[in-house]
Amino acid sequence: MSVDKQEAESNQPEKPETSSDTNKKEEEFTTRAQKMVGDVIEEVVEEAEINGEKVRHKGIYLLPNLFTTAALFSGFYAIVAGMNGDFGHAAVAIFVAMVLDGLDGRVARMTNTQSAFGAEYDSLADMVSFGVAPALVAFTWMLQDLGQFGWIAAFVYVAGAALRLARFNVQIGDVDKKWFIGLPSPSAAAIVAALIWVLHDFDFEWMAAKVLVALVIAAVGLLMVSNVRYYSFKDIDLKSRVPFMVLLALVLVIAIIAMEPPLILLGIFLAYGASGPLRALFRKRVLATKKSGL
Repeated sequence: MSVDKQEAESNQPEKPETSSDTNKKEEEFTTRAQKMVGDVIEEVVEEAEINGEKVRHKGIYLLPNLFTTAALFSGFYAIVAGMNGDFGHAAVAIFVAMVLDGLDGRVARMTNTQSAFGAEYDSLADMVSFGVAPALVAFTWMLQDLGQFGWIAAFVYVAGAALRLARFNVQIGDVDKKWFIGLPSPSAAAIVAALIWVLHDFDFEWMAAKVLVALVIAAVGLLMVSNVRYYSFKDIDLKSRVPFMVLLALVLVIAIIAMEPPLILLGIFLAYGASGPLRALFRKRVLATKKSGL
């Protein structure tokens, strides 16, 4: 009798799953998946002080870090393109990284998504895009022909970028935002990238020309760690109203750059790079004149 009962129960059709059962299974699967991922990848936890109390936050902000990741990708692509001999695209990729680097911080401030993780990630991405990438592309392009002198010039640039970024990180909040101390690493990378963009099609047979390029790259690296001040443009209020002529001037600037982008960008960033030392010399001369007048 018991055997017949078991056979009858086994022959009965299974009960269809309800939506609640499906939701429970999905929740269990999600929990297990998150636990497995958590065992492999440690979650980012940040401490922030709000109203005098320490608050712990898990996770990262997606939007600004997407821009930082895109800038990092552009820098890495520049390295790969340089290794393949495509120096024009490598130079353009460095400029793209420069634009994206300028956007990630502004996006974070506009959306109130600043974080310590974002600041550190941005600094590391800058090291790749504006430190390693320009130096490696320049070395592959020309500096390797100079032997030991060439790679030393490239290393001076990389070391200057690393020291510049480290100093900037520890000086945040302690210096006047109107000025940068030392040439900013994006501007230094722009000088090197524009130099490569303009000259990569030329066949340099004179060793003196190659040495001059190496000296320029090394000098840019030294300017990054100098105490020379550069105008930061951070005091410009982009939200306020401006005269119509300002917009017209910007249109003219964009049109001029579009005529010959490599040459115009090289001229702009060389002028910016020279503005710091020239300003320091002018200020020193003015102070000397005042002292002599006394």
